[in-house]
Amino acid sequence: MTKVGKAMTDVELVLDAKADLGEGAIWHARRELLYWVDINAGFLHVFEPKSGKDDAYRIGEDVGTVVPRISSSERPYESVMLALRRGFAVFRFDVAKAYVVADPERDIPANRFNDGKCDPAGRFWAGTMPEGPGGVPDGGRLYCLYPDLHVEVKETGIRCSNGIAWNLDQRTMYYIDTPSMEIWAYNYDLETGALWDRRVAVHVPKNEGYPDGMTIDREGMLWVAHWDGWQVVRWNPRTGRKISSVKVPAARVTSCAFAGKNLDELYITTARTGVKAEALRTQPHAGGIFRVLPGVSGLEAFEFAG
Repeated sequence: MTKVGKAMTDVELVLDAKADLGEGAIWHARRELLYWVDINAGFLHVFEPKSGKDDAYRIGEDVGTVVPRISSSERPYESVMLALRRGFAVFRFDVAKAYVVADPERDIPANRFNDGKCDPAGRFWAGTMPEGPGGVPDGGRLYCLYPDLHVEVKETGIRCSNGIAWNLDQRTMYYIDTPSMEIWAYNYDLETGALWDRRVAVHVPKNEGYPDGMTIDREGMLWVAHWDGWQVVRWNPRTGRKISSVKVPAARVTSCAFAGKNLDELYITTARTGVKAEALRTQPHAGGIFRVLPGVSGLEAFEFAG
């Protein structure tokens, strides 16, 4: 890894996927696989770094994000959880099929689910965003799917629900509603999943690009993908300051996840949706998956406990 000022270089293209809207990167440590999604194309992807193999599963509708699911003796098959356009779902690899378990916005067809993660207690958090005719600009919500499969609304008035992470002592949750150009912090109760006392942890300057997907490292710093920013930025949520950035050869950077045996690699998803053909000539690998050694390690992803 080389550093130029506060910018890291030597980003490696590991999969020239040319995804329309690559998103939702998450590392499954137990299986040593990178899960990611192509939202608009409706695919769940499973990338194996050791072999370079990328398996794609057609879901048949928009796929906002994916999270691992805890193994159980009652479930001999491998499965993950998805946030689809029409709600939360289980995806079983043995039959290559998704089963919707909760659809909290069945009466809001103009919305779709977007990004999300599991919290330390194994709850699945994911939010929605207005998309298409009839959508209310701030009509999105942040939901939490509990292990018993009941759903609670945690935040309203959302425009584009995106990155989410929990701090190291599990008492603070960070969340991004992209158009706000802010990273919010909430007090968080691990036992109940309750949130309160929302405040701004980071104000993102417009010249950095729009804050999108997010993860956290072992030092408690936030790593945020910046849409139309050509970068992933490391932010200090305690001071609100930018620490460093990873320059990416694609404008629309969407998500990032710590991965590898030591969780010291950072995988980055990108998109090419809405990028004109002329602009694509300057970023031919837009929609690809990139990797970098950021010089710090992350945490294992939390798995859904239901």
